[in-house]
Amino acid sequence: MKAKVLWRRRSCLPSRDSSRLVLPRAAVATAFYMLGSQCAVAQGVTTWNAAPRDRGPASGKPFPVRFENIAPKVGLRAALISGGETTKKYIVEANGSGVAFLDFDNDGWQDVLLVNGSRLESLPSAGNYLYRNVRGMFQDVTALSGIGRSGWGNGVCVGDVNRDGFDDLYLTYWGSNSLFVNDGTGKFRDMATKAGIAGPDREWSTGCTFLDYDRDGHLDLLVSSYVDFDPKRVGLPGSAPNCEWKGMPVFCGPKGLPAGALTLYRSRGNGTFENATGKAGLGVFTKSYAFTAIAADWNDDGWTDIYVACDSSASLLFRNRGDGTFAEIGTETGVAFNENGSEQAGMGIATADFDNDGMLDLVKTNFSGDYPNLYRNLGRGIFEDVVLQAGLGVNPQYVGWGVGFADFDNDGWIDIFQANGHVFPEVERRRGGEPYKNPRLVYRNLGNRRFEDVSTLAGPGIQERASSRGVAFGDFDNDGDIDVLIMNMNEAPSLLRNENTSGHGWIKVLLQGVAAGASVVVEAGGKRQRQAVVSQSSFLSHNDRRLHFGLGTAKGVDSITAHWPSGRLEKFPAVKPNQTVILEEGTGRP
Repeated sequence: MKAKVLWRRRSCLPSRDSSRLVLPRAAVATAFYMLGSQCAVAQGVTTWNAAPRDRGPASGKPFPVRFENIAPKVGLRAALISGGETTKKYIVEANGSGVAFLDFDNDGWQDVLLVNGSRLESLPSAGNYLYRNVRGMFQDVTALSGIGRSGWGNGVCVGDVNRDGFDDLYLTYWGSNSLFVNDGTGKFRDMATKAGIAGPDREWSTGCTFLDYDRDGHLDLLVSSYVDFDPKRVGLPGSAPNCEWKGMPVFCGPKGLPAGALTLYRSRGNGTFENATGKAGLGVFTKSYAFTAIAADWNDDGWTDIYVACDSSASLLFRNRGDGTFAEIGTETGVAFNENGSEQAGMGIATADFDNDGMLDLVKTNFSGDYPNLYRNLGRGIFEDVVLQAGLGVNPQYVGWGVGFADFDNDGWIDIFQANGHVFPEVERRRGGEPYKNPRLVYRNLGNRRFEDVSTLAGPGIQERASSRGVAFGDFDNDGDIDVLIMNMNEAPSLLRNENTSGHGWIKVLLQGVAAGASVVVEAGGKRQRQAVVSQSSFLSHNDRRLHFGLGTAKGVDSITAHWPSGRLEKFPAVKPNQTVILEEGTGRP
């Protein structure tokens, strides 16, 4: 069958009739790539002019969650810088940065890291911010910590690289990267150069994730880079067709610019790493505009895999072969393209079991004019994009960034949160243009593989408008529900406190040791929920490592099963609700 792809030369958008095309994935993908160079000339980013889908009748169920932005009240007031405020000259100004919840001092309270960018005319900038959580209030400890490196920061991933029980941080930059090793006293040292993982001085790294891909008990590291960016070699807004957005001059790219690459560092177990990119089979992937990286075992073979969301190019799924190498199988498993086989502008990703069938699914955000992806795991790591069937096609007008699965009302069904924000501040000056600052989105899980948009019911923190990027999820005030930390471009962050009145129970599970890539199954009240421990997710961000499970009306937890990165499957006995359970591999008990 010949694929007929309908598109517009000027904007590379499909015509309205394209929504009716039903073609084999491979046929559409092939046709798209045959036209790829023409699309790159037309504009610099992939979008598809998707129309909002019918919302259908409302469920009528009350949503017992209200989000309020309390960032200024609790001490999070520093603005996060990322290029110009009213115009962007280069693409490096557009993508913003990640944020993190982490407990760097092991006191049981989630601290906050904010990765900071810069401005073209004032390098270097103020640097990153680290805030210590003092029972729900935040104290700026950046100066004492040594973590406030200035520069153009992008992403963060968290892991205990030296196995001393304290979380260490890897931060990506436009420039060399940093490995901040935690000495346990609240101070960090940048050991990236000594460890061999700083990377080139002028590389633009974005995503990163720790994982133990060879199961030797030491955390390895994957780093993704976005664009081979040099302002001396990049045109100015409007200088070429890929430097326009719907006829308006904007920064160039990513299409038309040299794509980034992936780098895999294998830990030697002595504080240093070797570049294992070629040995692992990742060296050939140099044509992807790679953003967020996430690592988990999606086919349940006991080996941690890697998924990378890519902008305006096919997203990548690397299946761990178990022999030190990976196979890229995104197309075969259904997560490289959308349901029509077309590439998308992927930004953020998250993984969890949204339908409680025991298998880890994926959600991915994309550029405006496109739907997100909800990839349902059908078994053995084969996925189907069910975004339209699930009711998530109702808001394609937003550029989606940070995203997460979280059970906000503790009913035992995991919900979805999405942060939004356009990349071109110039759009608001155009008559009838798209807004640069957008509200957030909350989708309530109805428990039947469908979601309902409850954003208008979820409080003022959701209606608040910003051009947001990285998002982290965690229980910062230890009250048993999930709160949300958001990076806002050239503004202070938002901290959305979850005021949940459902009265439902919960359990939090903290895995000790080499846990990145592990997953946990909680059985309670007839439900079987599964979540994964990931070093990076959302958009270039890191979540609270304590996995949070809502229990609904269940009176307790029947069992907890841990799938460890070592390949061990370990079952733990029943526990009471409303507590944090700490599990150590090999003990068989909390």
